[in-house]
Amino acid sequence: MFTDAEVHIEHATDDTAAEWDGFVAAAPGASLYHRYRWREIVREVFGRETHYLAARVGGRIAGVLPLVRLKSFLFGDFLVSMPYFNYGGIVAESEAVSGRLLEQCGALAHSLGVLHAELRHRTPAFPALPCRTDKVTMLLDLPADSQVLWQSSGSKVRAQVKRPQREGATCEHGGAEHLADFYAVFAENMRDLGTPVYPRHFFSAILAAFPDAARLFVVRHAGAPVAAAFVIGDGRTLEIPWASSLRRANAIGVNMLLYWNILEYACKSGYGVFDFGRSTEGSGPYHFKKQWGAEPHQLYWHYWLRDGGELPKLNPSNPRYDTAIAVWRRLPLAVTNRLGPLLVRNLP
Repeated sequence: MFTDAEVHIEHATDDTAAEWDGFVAAAPGASLYHRYRWREIVREVFGRETHYLAARVGGRIAGVLPLVRLKSFLFGDFLVSMPYFNYGGIVAESEAVSGRLLEQCGALAHSLGVLHAELRHRTPAFPALPCRTDKVTMLLDLPADSQVLWQSSGSKVRAQVKRPQREGATCEHGGAEHLADFYAVFAENMRDLGTPVYPRHFFSAILAAFPDAARLFVVRHAGAPVAAAFVIGDGRTLEIPWASSLRRANAIGVNMLLYWNILEYACKSGYGVFDFGRSTEGSGPYHFKKQWGAEPHQLYWHYWLRDGGELPKLNPSNPRYDTAIAVWRRLPLAVTNRLGPLLVRNLP
């Protein structure tokens, strides 16, 4: 056993990327978003300042904490691990290493003058820290045979999947060749939700970085894309960070066809778990995911707060953003597609 004094914290560099990823690949509790490649994507696409902290014990990496600084006049100045995704935070081989990384995170946050640091964990790693628990992630254990999943889905779900098929909707999947169709659906849906859209380059960068793990699904009706999703695999888990459907096509249930095709693909590809992403319990998206058999798993977002500050409320449910959301929904797509990427880079 080692002491705190034997844990040395350093700022990782590109030269140690392979060693960083080697630790992440073997560490229980690490996510895809702990991999070093995301640092390059965040810097390249969003131009964000990053601080990747590595803890060493006896010369080897024993813990990591990727941090991204978001700074803007509108939304403030803060650190997040990891922004734009559901998972991040500290991954360490012991509580001692974890504690030193948290200590260094606080020291860094204080020296930078940020308002807070947000660590997105899947476990209650730091009971003494302020914590948000208003979100869950929805997980579905998958059988090896997709037909077993089909039969267990229930008659109501199966009927909802068959409806768009009777209307002539089809689903296809692949790589970057589907990016234009995916982005057209995604951008329009984000505008309709009143949310700034990510730049298209963000998705092309992910596809290029993880060609074997990332995949696009597109549902077509009457020859046009009407629903689409971006999925990415990590070990035994297939996650769906982004999915959208067009309001004008929702009446025939194109989102149900989209999700069924993804789940069928997941089973056939050997994934054991499907991650539907985060939701608020009791919300519409929560019940949509629940009908497939997904179960909620609590998320724990821990915070370092400057001078006893309050927990941040940078989310669409905050009433202070109601007017902005209403205005955004009425803007032309050409405008939101141009302005959205400039705004979303500042949102966690």
